[in-house]
Amino acid sequence: MTRSLSEYSARSCLALLIALSLAGISNYACAAGSATIGMQLEPPILDPTANPAAAISEALYGNVFEGLVKFAADGAVLPQLAESWDISPDGLTYTFHLRRKVRFHDGKSFDAATAKFALDRALAPDSVNPQKSRLQAIHGIDAIDGDTLRISLRRRSGGLLQSLAWGSFVMVSPDSAVANALRPVGTGPFRFAEWRRGDSLTLVRNADYWGTPARLDQATFKFISDPSAAYAALMAGDVDAFDNYPAPESFAQFGADPRFAVFVGPTESETILSLNNRRPPLNNLMVRRAIAHALDRNAIIDGAMFGYGTPIGSHFPPRNPAYVDLTGEYRHDAAKAKILLAQAGYPNGFSVSLKLPPPSYARRGGEIIAAQLAEIGVRAKIENLEWAQWLDQVYARHDFDMSIVAHAEPMDYDIYARDDYYFGYSNPDFKALIQALDDTIDPVERRDLLRRVQHKLADDAVNGFLFQYPKLAVWNVHLQGLGFDNVLGIVELAHAHYDTAAGSMRSRSSAAAQRSLRIVLWLIGAGALALLALTARRFGAVFLGGRLAVLIASGLAATAIVFVIVQVVPGDPVRYMMGLQADPDAMSALRHQLGLDIAPLQRYFIWVAGLVHGDFGLSYTYRIPVATLIAERLQVSLPLALYALLLTTVIAFPIGLIAAARRGRPSDWMLTGLMQIGLAVPNFWLGLLLVLVFAVTLHWVSAGGFPGWSAGFWPAIHALTLPAIALATPQAAILARVLRGSLIDTLHEDYIRTARAKGGGEWHVLWRHALPNALIPVLTILGMQFSFLLAGGVIIENVFFLPGLGRLVFQAVVQRDLMVVQSVVVILVIVVVLVTFAVDLSYVIINPRLRAERGR
Repeated sequence: MTRSLSEYSARSCLALLIALSLAGISNYACAAGSATIGMQLEPPILDPTANPAAAISEALYGNVFEGLVKFAADGAVLPQLAESWDISPDGLTYTFHLRRKVRFHDGKSFDAATAKFALDRALAPDSVNPQKSRLQAIHGIDAIDGDTLRISLRRRSGGLLQSLAWGSFVMVSPDSAVANALRPVGTGPFRFAEWRRGDSLTLVRNADYWGTPARLDQATFKFISDPSAAYAALMAGDVDAFDNYPAPESFAQFGADPRFAVFVGPTESETILSLNNRRPPLNNLMVRRAIAHALDRNAIIDGAMFGYGTPIGSHFPPRNPAYVDLTGEYRHDAAKAKILLAQAGYPNGFSVSLKLPPPSYARRGGEIIAAQLAEIGVRAKIENLEWAQWLDQVYARHDFDMSIVAHAEPMDYDIYARDDYYFGYSNPDFKALIQALDDTIDPVERRDLLRRVQHKLADDAVNGFLFQYPKLAVWNVHLQGLGFDNVLGIVELAHAHYDTAAGSMRSRSSAAAQRSLRIVLWLIGAGALALLALTARRFGAVFLGGRLAVLIASGLAATAIVFVIVQVVPGDPVRYMMGLQADPDAMSALRHQLGLDIAPLQRYFIWVAGLVHGDFGLSYTYRIPVATLIAERLQVSLPLALYALLLTTVIAFPIGLIAAARRGRPSDWMLTGLMQIGLAVPNFWLGLLLVLVFAVTLHWVSAGGFPGWSAGFWPAIHALTLPAIALATPQAAILARVLRGSLIDTLHEDYIRTARAKGGGEWHVLWRHALPNALIPVLTILGMQFSFLLAGGVIIENVFFLPGLGRLVFQAVVQRDLMVVQSVVVILVIVVVLVTFAVDLSYVIINPRLRAERGR
């Protein structure tokens, strides 16, 4: 009997896996007119005029939105929606001649009046435009006629054209500007189609584009943050290209693979060892110069970036025509550094803090720099911070000695003229250079001033200038015309096309899948109601009411505890959203819009009152109701949790039963060993292994992602199969071990011996008498596992880049989206309490002895 049950279980599991694999092998069909581009970060919103996040411009600038002008690859300014412009001799009037017959995606015309609206909106007192201070020299904006726009200045602004090329100043329509955060409307070669938060952003070709129409019919940006997942997605063909590839350690492999093309180039991100010039001894010029001589830039690039990056000697991008190579000013010379320290009065060195943000270049680079500084006697104590902590401690409160960060904003050398900036550098001569630069419009004079700016920063050794962060891009060799080499770090799709019929694949939609999900939710609800009714009938309404009162009290206590904990977590959500260069007035306006200028106690009562009515508040990051976000993510997390729980049960029960029945025998030892292996194997490692075998090597399945229930029931289930297996394996080992132990304990009871004495077979006794009494701890474990699987699989969600609830919470914590964090955590606490409540009620239904005790 044992053998037949074991064989049946093995064959059933094998058949299940084969069926699931075959069900989705042909899920994807080629569509030569579409491309999928991987990107590491997801845009928080889709309006570049309201948020400076680089991911917004990366996907939308030049594709959906366009400005009056745009950047050339070297930082020069080129025409875009303005065909040309004139500058008055005094430099105080700019006249732009606009293109004709340009229309927004909603059919509205673009003209000078629209351009005036867009710029006036950016400069309004209540504007949340993060870069509006760059246009502070503007005195007035006038639409002379339909094709002519005049900008008048109160003083000369030599960088006005460069500022207008930023994503923050794209042209928007009065009819659609308010909704751009969720449904962007621009004038570009692609229209917005769909944003599946946490998963992807889809654009479609704009057939009415004023210029040459795009050749791709559709482009989808896939959000993949995990470096291993990015590698697997490319190798499995799930994405056709990856912009800003996040794993330099494996980049060379793609360069050697004939299936891929690669691009290596500079970005606008200057990676620096930030020094707090306010604090001694870093306020001493000789000390800063000693630190500069201690730095071996090439070793830092090799160790932190695997050889990718360009050494710099000042805060300036190497591709700019005004760039001066100053890397020779402070060559790596530990002996000279020690001499300078001794002359500064620190012959034995000193101790400093080195506070590092999360990116790998900072963490890896910090270890290398600490070792290099130790050679000259500077003892750097490393402190790893999350982004919100870094923004709070380093950027806002200036509580640091050293840090490492890449400054991504183009032409941001003017930050050194700000006394309140976190470097603490204040030099009247440098401020005079910046003022002269802003007052100069002659290109030759500006180039000379920019060179002097670089020399001044290097001479003062304001920071340790390390390297220009590299642009690493990988794409399918058949996908041509993609543009990656640009100032704003955008993916240019206007000229992208395939040279063959190869393309990326997307599944067809099916409304039946959504109905299936609704059926599952209805079944869960019906089961819960049935359990409540059965409990009330058996034990009375008083018993059930008391338990429900405990649930309500637990929920209220959870709201208070979660709110307090979230509020004391360091980090300003507005600072995180608006970036390092945000205008203070824009930050104040956004803080007021989000209600963050209200007293905490009042915010708590407003939030709880909303919860009572089913209103979880508005997400700070996405600017949509939190309830919508939760509903979107539950479409992935709930089926994944149920699927994994089903696999856990299917695997664990046969193993636990067989091991208990064959205790002490070789088959028991073998199964116990398998349980130990299941407990020891981390689920993320198993997930990576499954991806490498079935996606990268065999190409049976995709490496990750979720097509959505609209793509069909089986494609969606197929996408969840590998993640569910990875989640279920260690949980099945735990459950099988608990079941085996509980059954063995039960098999020693008197009633089991009585059942055997009556002639009951071993399996009949095990199944009929032992199992019901052994299920109490098993049900407890199952309840705990469901709660964990619902939101605790964030690592698996990152490995398979699934837009689930756990990933939402993780992103919200990083982004300090307090409304999402506190609402989701409260919901999860309530879910845990409800599951515990349901498990407790199930005890008396399953175990006959408990029913008897309750009945007395």
